[in-house]
Amino acid sequence: MLYGIATATTALLLAAVLSALFRAPALRLGLVDRRRVRPVPLLGGVAVVASTCLVAAAGGWTGAAPLGAGVGRLLAAGAGVAVLGLVADVWRLSNRILLVGTAVAAAFVVPYDETGVPAGLAAVAWIACVAAAFRGLDHADGLAGTVGVLTAFGAGACAAAELMDDLAVLLSILAAALTGFLMHNWHPARIAFGACGSLFTGFVLAASAVLVRTGYDAGPTAAALFGLTALASADAVLVVLSRRLAGRPLRRRGPDHLAHRLRRLGLTPPGATVLLSVAAFATVLVGVLVHTGWLAPTGALWAAGAVLAAVLGLLRVRVYGPRRPGGPPGTATHRHTTFTRHTTLGRPAAGLRDPRAARDTGTHRGRDTGTHRAATGSGLPAPSAPPTGARPSSRMPLFEAYGSRGRAEAETSTRGRRAPGGTSALGAPRGPGADVRGVRVPPASRGQAPAPPPRQSASSQLRESLRVRDG
Repeated sequence: MLYGIATATTALLLAAVLSALFRAPALRLGLVDRRRVRPVPLLGGVAVVASTCLVAAAGGWTGAAPLGAGVGRLLAAGAGVAVLGLVADVWRLSNRILLVGTAVAAAFVVPYDETGVPAGLAAVAWIACVAAAFRGLDHADGLAGTVGVLTAFGAGACAAAELMDDLAVLLSILAAALTGFLMHNWHPARIAFGACGSLFTGFVLAASAVLVRTGYDAGPTAAALFGLTALASADAVLVVLSRRLAGRPLRRRGPDHLAHRLRRLGLTPPGATVLLSVAAFATVLVGVLVHTGWLAPTGALWAAGAVLAAVLGLLRVRVYGPRRPGGPPGTATHRHTTFTRHTTLGRPAAGLRDPRAARDTGTHRGRDTGTHRAATGSGLPAPSAPPTGARPSSRMPLFEAYGSRGRAEAETSTRGRRAPGGTSALGAPRGPGADVRGVRVPPASRGQAPAPPPRQSASSQLRESLRVRDG
């Protein structure tokens, strides 16, 4: 008893200290959670994994709480899954690789001699899916850690009922490490879980539940396992159904998880986390009661019905915006369509800060105003509209787009056409130093910015005022 309290306290303090220490290196290395609006550093899962493994290994090394063969293999496989998750946090591995790697690690944990090969393969698949579902819970501050603590206590109670003391100690250490991590992950989170911590937590909890229920019938086992991991399973089912119904690929992220939808209904981030934690506590309690025999396995059907009703109800909450016409994101058609939606009559919309869109807007304005009229009046063909997705020249006058030769020909052609009264075809007075628009510019300064008027000294200005006053 005293050893369990000492190990839990050590794991809690160690996880809290490591979470605070890993925050600055994660920010310097750019390891942040890109799913959030503000940059939240990762490596919080590294603190949980390190605390759990170090404290559990120290107990086995000192002999105070020796780990059995199955629990030691479970801890080693969990550490391997954590390394795979850390690689995913750094280099963005695909979900398929993570799922296959987790299944390979689970294959070394399941006791096939007691479960049989078919049931063992089903257990491997279930462990991999639960680990992936726990990774999906890391979409809100404090949610994955809180659900992990409640599930660890439930699985630890089941292990203690089966007199599996080493597994119960390991789960208590994990629960304490998650509690220390929650000191920095509660809203507003200062550090995030990441794939390293979420995959490790989901893998250890799912594999521990399988080890606890080994040797029981399939019906009660399925009811107990569902109760222990109902919230993570509900989140995964909700995400898969919503993306399939919306025609979105499964690997494309979006604000379609449980906490996202509850926030759409008006709940605050801590309120959504607390509500989901209460639901997780209720389902975990059902799983523990089914395992200990205080509740019939059919009682889990009521919990399953409530979870299904909640999933169907939250599925009606609209979380996806309207699709953008003009092709998938990243193509030229999509960029042109997006630019057209943000401009009105050739002018950029308020708040537009894209320099490329600003250059395009300036070019379209020049085509609609004086430059286009000058080209039409001089006999030059009007420039055709750019093809879809093409980028117009940035702030380039029309004659420069045709080249220096075309500009000279256009000026010659415009000067040759004079209207009665010494005016050009545009109605402006013509002269040897006037350009296409009728503005008199010296020949040497054509194509350049007009020079500012010369400044007069104070004495010259005084003489000029006296001369005007005297007549």
